[in-house]
Amino acid sequence: MRQIATRVLIAGGGPVGLTVAMDLAWRGIAVVVLESRAPGEPPSVKCNHVSARTMEIFRRLGVVRAVREAGLPADYPNDIAFRTTTTGTELSRIPIPCRADRYSATGGPDTWWPTPEPPHRINQIFLEPVLFAHAGSMPGVRILNRMQLTGFQQHDAGVTATVADLDGGEDLTISADYLIGADGAHSLVRRRIGASLTGDAMLEQRQSTYIRAPELLRATPTRPAWANTSLNPRRSANMFAIDGRETWLVHNYMRPGETFDNVDREWCIRTILGVGPSFPFEIIAKEDWTARRMIADRFRDRRVFLCGDAAHIWVPNAGYGMNAGIADAMNLSWMLAGVLNGWASPAILDCYEIERMPITEQVSRYAMATSAALARQRGVVPDNIEQLGSDGDAARARLGQDAYDINVGQFCCGGLNFGSFVEQSPIIAGDGAHAPGYTIYDFTPSTVPGCRTPHIWLQEGTSLYDVMGADFTLLRFDRSVDVGDVTAAAQSRGVPLKVVDVSTREPVYAEKLVLSRPDQHVAWRGNAAPTDPAGLIDQIRGARRLAG
Repeated sequence: MRQIATRVLIAGGGPVGLTVAMDLAWRGIAVVVLESRAPGEPPSVKCNHVSARTMEIFRRLGVVRAVREAGLPADYPNDIAFRTTTTGTELSRIPIPCRADRYSATGGPDTWWPTPEPPHRINQIFLEPVLFAHAGSMPGVRILNRMQLTGFQQHDAGVTATVADLDGGEDLTISADYLIGADGAHSLVRRRIGASLTGDAMLEQRQSTYIRAPELLRATPTRPAWANTSLNPRRSANMFAIDGRETWLVHNYMRPGETFDNVDREWCIRTILGVGPSFPFEIIAKEDWTARRMIADRFRDRRVFLCGDAAHIWVPNAGYGMNAGIADAMNLSWMLAGVLNGWASPAILDCYEIERMPITEQVSRYAMATSAALARQRGVVPDNIEQLGSDGDAARARLGQDAYDINVGQFCCGGLNFGSFVEQSPIIAGDGAHAPGYTIYDFTPSTVPGCRTPHIWLQEGTSLYDVMGADFTLLRFDRSVDVGDVTAAAQSRGVPLKVVDVSTREPVYAEKLVLSRPDQHVAWRGNAAPTDPAGLIDQIRGARRLAG
């Protein structure tokens, strides 16, 4: 059996696995990624949205332009439309800028966000090839296609994994310092570390169908939309534009008492679209699935970690399925890199679970609250919603406003992107202040330790994030403050720390000093250098936890 070695082995080459691979390689850590699909083999059409927070990550990794230029045509509206059927009467609409206008648009409910990278509507079938190509071009990333993890053993020095060649070639043994399971909802890694999923095992069922309908855009009476919700007494559904021309993903919501076997898929699709039996469409692929809210009872076993769907599964309302997994990966990758590069204590790895599990709970509750509200709305579609006349007009106006109010949060989720915060972490130097609360839509930027480092535009028109370091950054808003002891303490312990002097003064940065972590969360703040700089550096690198 052939043997190879790497620093980090990643099981799963989807968006989560590829992103953690890119970030680790960017930090100088060699990785091997196992992916069961062949090179270029398309994924299923699941994820349709890259959040602003994820786009910020892609900006740091140098892949954001390629991601932004892929997917829907540049001028295709990213709106969310609510109609009686796809080709029926429009009830209301949430306006969202098309790709061409995404950086410059100022109107609508999601153009206020304080970020250099707004969100991007793109299906996974277009996103993954971009990430795959970028990861494959990076020194330190090795992707093994048609290879599947079959087992592993842990020991004091690392992990030894067995890997099967799915094309019948020679199997592998891979030795690694650490293993990351980004291998999806049916994760082998999760099962092998004995982690259990708990939560709500059955929320609703959906019948999903990927279709080609070349005539549908012409048959739609109003402006095209990225997301189309059909609401009528016979059938309710969400439908997403995939290529902006002829392919669509239809999510048909099953009703109480219905099963996948007793529902006519084609009848449902025609009812959702509002078209007759002669209207042409082709079923490309189909998948029936159960919506759940399940979270693993642990995200780590010694040298093995879980990310993404391997760690948590829920209805991806607000786009927080894949994007939540990428947030996991970014929390973990810098800690792993710190340990492997020698400046962080191995005890810092305990903080991955300490930090991510509460945030996972925060995010999942927002996603599930939206799911429950949508289910309630689908259950009260009035019988006269398609009736001509004043009564029908009034019913449509009420339902349209309700649809807007329920959905504007999940489709314009600034709070969910930027409001979540790390709390009670041993590597965050808290000062007694509490992070501001947030809703799915709104949030308050804050330098309270644990919050996302607030983004501002600098006077020269560049993003603060672009001048920050890859690792720790000490933002100094008053050059007269001496930070020599802090930089000396960091240097003596090998902690990479960049000092950035910022002349722009924004109200959110009331303190003279703010220390930002590699994942762009605030680690510490103050108006003067810390009285114990060595103690602060030891805390943020996990050494205090090791000693305690």
